[in-house]
Amino acid sequence: MSVTIKDVAKHANVAPSTVSRVIADNPRISDETKKRVRKAMKELGYHPNLIARSLANQSTSVIGLVMPESADVIFQNPFFSSVLQGLSASAYEKTYALQMTTGKTKDEIFQEVVQMVQGRRVDGLVLLNSHVEDRLMSYLMNCGFPFVVVGKPYKNEDQITHIDNDNFRASKEATEYLLGLHHERIAFIGGNRDLVVTVDRLLGYEKALREAGIELRDSYIVHAEFLKEGGQEAIDELLKLDDPPTALVVTDDLMTLGVLHMLDKMGISVAKQMSIVSFNNVFLAQMTQPPLTSVDINIFSLGYEAAKNLILKIENPKEPVKRIIIPHQLVIRSSCAAL
Repeated sequence: MSVTIKDVAKHANVAPSTVSRVIADNPRISDETKKRVRKAMKELGYHPNLIARSLANQSTSVIGLVMPESADVIFQNPFFSSVLQGLSASAYEKTYALQMTTGKTKDEIFQEVVQMVQGRRVDGLVLLNSHVEDRLMSYLMNCGFPFVVVGKPYKNEDQITHIDNDNFRASKEATEYLLGLHHERIAFIGGNRDLVVTVDRLLGYEKALREAGIELRDSYIVHAEFLKEGGQEAIDELLKLDDPPTALVVTDDLMTLGVLHMLDKMGISVAKQMSIVSFNNVFLAQMTQPPLTSVDINIFSLGYEAAKNLILKIENPKEPVKRIIIPHQLVIRSSCAAL
């Protein structure tokens, strides 16, 4: 026979209504009572019927995750597994589930989101990237539907809660580190031009070079997918130049893995002949040969704060708009050397 709320109430010596309020995390119930009721639930093996609770509250307790349109990027790039860990940890604390979009194109993802919103399948959405022209963000704002962005909105920044790094500053510091090692021929390998994170990191790179009095070269700026293959294609293009770079700012560790593979294939020594500063500081950065100097952007915290602040918006529609900047740190390893 299944355990009921009445059984839990009797075991904890409280009223059944108190058990219901503890399940709903009602702030009017004392922490001591919550602990006693939760202990009784655990001892009896009681699990609340969240579907019934959701119907009663007109809530799903589900957060929708709007993923990038490239499945390769999602499943191959460690950034997404790390950000999902942060999202999951934060959602778990508030008993929320996660639901991902699975569309392969921007149009398919847009239609999925419309169905989520209009069908009330989720209580809110986390957008895991930000595009320069982002009709999805415009749609959600027009609907008044709760959402937060991992990254910086290109428009209406002061009206949208977003969790981001100071990508301009991070890229500027990465470039300045290479300049401090006396490199002047520094190339930039970035992601899709439509992504705001790419725009910000490119601007930081350019600012550092301008302040150092170094002429910008269009040929030193290459854009590719955040994949190993993207890095391979980018470095192949740069090495074909008459005056190839001596150093690289690469905006993703997985792309850098492709760069390393191509350099090894061509017999070019990392650090001695080509210095590299990468981004994200995922586990790959420590395992490569040589280990990568990489900008740690605290990916877990990006995901954790995104879910946390979305739930605050869901549970309190008057929650103010926030811009939360997650700190970054340049982790220096062995992939750079002075000229």
